[in-house]
Amino acid sequence: MAKTSMIEREKRRAKLVTQQAAKRAQLKETIRSPKSTDDEREAAMRKLQSLPRDGSASRKRNRCAITGRSRGVYSKFGLGRQKLREATMRGDVPGLRKASW
Repeated sequence: MAKTSMIEREKRRAKLVTQQAAKRAQLKETIRSPKSTDDEREAAMRKLQSLPRDGSASRKRNRCAITGRSRGVYSKFGLGRQKLREATMRGDVPGLRKASW
């Protein structure tokens, strides 16, 4: 089980990413746009850099929904490998079963 503080930190990051997404996208579009002037680009870069770092989507980390484990997480199911295996054995995951050949 992951530390509670780590799980809570990820929740805060996810919330901040959703709050800042539109603002960050607009600033990035201004920076990329060939129509914007150099001064506009520079101002947009400064504003983007002044935003909180945790608002960036690349700082989010996939975690298991049950244990909070950060490694070995299957994003399709949102579960870590151990919990996914347990759920599969119980038959909780539709369309997934243990391989045997």
